[in-house]
Amino acid sequence: MGQTSDATPPAAMPRDEVAEFLPAPTSDLRVAPFLEAIAAQAIEADASRSVDAELIAALKTSDVMRLSATKDLGGVEASMVDTGRELAAISARCPSLAWAMWNHVCVFHLFVGSLGPDHADFLADIVEAREWVSFPAGAGSGVKGTIDGDTVTLNGKATWSTGARYGDWCGVVFAIAENGETVRPMDIRFTLVRNNSEGVTIDPTWDGSGLRASATDDIHYDNVEVPLDRCVSWFGANRAESLRTVPVVSHRYREDWVGLSDLFLGWMAAAIVRECLIDAAAAVRERRVIMGGKMVERPTVQINVGRALSLVASAQAAITEATAEVDRRIDADRVPDTADYYRQQAIITMAVDQLQQAMDLLTRSQGGTALREGGDFDRRARDFRAMPLHINVHHDRVSHQVGRLALGIELAPF
Repeated sequence: MGQTSDATPPAAMPRDEVAEFLPAPTSDLRVAPFLEAIAAQAIEADASRSVDAELIAALKTSDVMRLSATKDLGGVEASMVDTGRELAAISARCPSLAWAMWNHVCVFHLFVGSLGPDHADFLADIVEAREWVSFPAGAGSGVKGTIDGDTVTLNGKATWSTGARYGDWCGVVFAIAENGETVRPMDIRFTLVRNNSEGVTIDPTWDGSGLRASATDDIHYDNVEVPLDRCVSWFGANRAESLRTVPVVSHRYREDWVGLSDLFLGWMAAAIVRECLIDAAAAVRERRVIMGGKMVERPTVQINVGRALSLVASAQAAITEATAEVDRRIDADRVPDTADYYRQQAIITMAVDQLQQAMDLLTRSQGGTALREGGDFDRRARDFRAMPLHINVHHDRVSHQVGRLALGIELAPF
């Protein structure tokens, strides 16, 4: 007969039904070694409005910085689905850092498409150094450039530069000027400027209630000189269409960054709501209602949580398939058309709408106690508010464009 043991078997890990319903494995991710540190600093980052400096330095040594660069540029050339998973894992732990990293991944893709093959060596140097890029070009931006020989002198302000405080380069869209006046017809160009260049200052203007450490600030250029040969014509509103025909470093860069940014934003939003679901379900199991009843036994709470879980599952399925469609298109070397471009935006806009509905249901089920206690649920709920409001996935803009597309009406510039 075999010997018996009196040793106590190891305790089973507690089940988390929400995590089982919405699996999000991370062990195979490039960001996996950093996830614990990302989560550990998230509360402090929210309070201080700045991501931990040592964490930023560590990330800059990693392949996470090279996700969107092709292998011929020295990058990882991660698939769009894999990139979405990486950003989702960060977002579940620190949405502010995810927002800044998302911006880097998306706008580097834009920069490669904009600068083109003639600047491949310059772009490869950025990739090799694992440098961080940002793109201040939001509403209220106004930068002019004066040509003097083989240099351009930049003056003005650019806005909404997410992650600039953590970064190394800023993309700059500027209008050519003579004697301080913009040339007509306008000559719009694009270049990259080092953040530490003489005359560049970063103004910490982001004061939002959510994504507090995203560093979405303003950049000021005061007589900043850049080489003329590093400046290219800017596609502007015709960007997505132009990328279908202009020379590109790789076929991958024919995909426009706005559509890709929507896909990745969807991954991040779903990850936040998933965490909120886990938090809410755990809280409901323990809480008591007025007169001492168990919150978990309230039918309306059960229904609200069930609907929220179903909405997230539905949104995640749509986001995953929309992202996989882009990967299949890239693998087949198929150039995206207008329908492709707007379909990915439409799907993600509706998915984020579902996620917003889920957040509303979870907030309702939490009641006033969640407002009083604050904590991770409240922080994540504040961060999530930025997701449906971003212009690239904004319901009003995207639905309007898709409606015009369906009705055969000329599309708006953006």
